[in-house]
Amino acid sequence: MKVYVASSWRNDRQPGVVNLLREHGHEVYDFRNPAPGDGGFHWRAIDPDWESWDAADYREVLRTHPRAAEGFGKDHDAMEWAEVCVLVLPCGRSAHLEAGEFIGAGKRLVILLDANPEPELMYMGASSICISAGEVLEVLEGYRRDDETVEP
Repeated sequence: MKVYVASSWRNDRQPGVVNLLREHGHEVYDFRNPAPGDGGFHWRAIDPDWESWDAADYREVLRTHPRAAEGFGKDHDAMEWAEVCVLVLPCGRSAHLEAGEFIGAGKRLVILLDANPEPELMYMGASSICISAGEVLEVLEGYRRDDETVEP
């Protein structure tokens, strides 16, 4: 399947999930490495002092900076390409917005919980909630079989 892995740069599990899915034959978009030689979007590429921005600075960058538009475009195009999103917890706002995009587009969302997840009622909108990477693989295999039977 075509899989978009949504998570956080700070999540140490994200690279392992990407690799595991690829090892099992899935095509995976990795925001950390969206293309060969591309290390993904980093705010410091726009401004090494980005953490000192105020709200007006931040809004201006989102509206006008070509690197921000490029980073958004890559991720957004990948979300349109993907059939399913795997949300790897813990993660932050961006990944949760991406997950919401999948639900809104009528696509499948699989949530991979962390060991001590913070309860979230809106996770009920997910297609599947998994507690291990092995469960994620099982769910995706089930989706793949379902998709094969839908062919006319």
